[in-house]
Amino acid sequence: MALTPHRRSLAFVTVALVSFGLGVAAQRYYDAVRAQRSTATLAPVAAPGVDFAAEPLWAYGFTTVRQPDEIAAPQGPPSRRLRPNEPADEQTRPRTVAGSQAQYSLLDIRDNANVVDWFPGDHPTPMPEIITHGPAALGDRKWGCGSCHLPNGMGRPENAPAGGLPAGYILRQLQDFRSGRRRTADPRKPNTNTMIALARGMTEQEMREAANYFSAVPYVGRIRVVESDRVPPTRIVNNLFLPTSAERTEPIAGRIIEVPEDESQTELLRNPHIGFVAYVPPGSLEKGKDLVTTGGMTVVGNTIVQGRTTACLTCHGLDLMGVAEVPPIAGRSASYIARQMWDIQQGTRNGEAAQLMKMAIARLTTDDITAIAAYVASRPTVRTEPADLRASRD
Repeated sequence: MALTPHRRSLAFVTVALVSFGLGVAAQRYYDAVRAQRSTATLAPVAAPGVDFAAEPLWAYGFTTVRQPDEIAAPQGPPSRRLRPNEPADEQTRPRTVAGSQAQYSLLDIRDNANVVDWFPGDHPTPMPEIITHGPAALGDRKWGCGSCHLPNGMGRPENAPAGGLPAGYILRQLQDFRSGRRRTADPRKPNTNTMIALARGMTEQEMREAANYFSAVPYVGRIRVVESDRVPPTRIVNNLFLPTSAERTEPIAGRIIEVPEDESQTELLRNPHIGFVAYVPPGSLEKGKDLVTTGGMTVVGNTIVQGRTTACLTCHGLDLMGVAEVPPIAGRSASYIARQMWDIQQGTRNGEAAQLMKMAIARLTTDDITAIAAYVASRPTVRTEPADLRASRD
């Protein structure tokens, strides 16, 4: 016998209340982890087996399955040397971007140890040394945090959008990188190894400065999500998909393909105001919404049948904008979100706070991960959860 509309509403309210309780429990878990952090010994964990055959290759910026012993070559240190394949005067002449009074040459823009800042007004405080120049102890091997994550924390699909994340969460990730508890499931991805090296070179003070800086920068989502059965043909440069044509001629084939809205502004000038378009499979937004909001729960007769996962809003908030140290995920790169779920599921992101996520996503398929990433990326980066509910969760 099917549930009446009234009983169905009660069923979903019951699930919501249970989810809220789980969210409170999750936050208490995070609080307990934070309290233990000062005395816990963070030991590296052994590399687990990764299911490379099922890997969402697009999330890592690859098109072929990893072969045994295939690993990333180290990224070179920052350099201001002229590139021999480009005219010198083109590399040294001043460039500008719309809305900025700054001028930088390509040599300036490419110098990852001296991060350019097109829009100083994007961040409430000046960039500290760690954001502009990187860990002092690494000498000529240092990279400024803003070189990849950008001064406004927007980041790019091949790295992380650090802006607006809780400071405690950022600190935890830096500690996990340093201890070996956070790695990439695909060892061909080079910038993860660079991140690990930078975290190991940072002092505790530099970690706090970086965490506080990015936490104070309001994150503004710049991902435009488009459902489409076809995408532009692309080439891959440093794990980022770049379109070779504006025409959508290539089957999407269950992938998410994120490309810059303007390649020249993004790649050549590193303009942090330029966003990305994420092409996602048709139907993925509806499927993702179901998984994110209910965990895929169904009602059969008078029985609530649990879905494959826990609703994401349980811990990340009704608006997916985070709760306390649980990070906001709304409007962030679909590639990044999918990559983190896969890393956690495969056990290469293995910090204490990742254990709850590991349980929640253990049964997700690659298609599920794709749908969740698509829906989450499409959500607005505006807090809508009632203040009294947020306060009770905090």
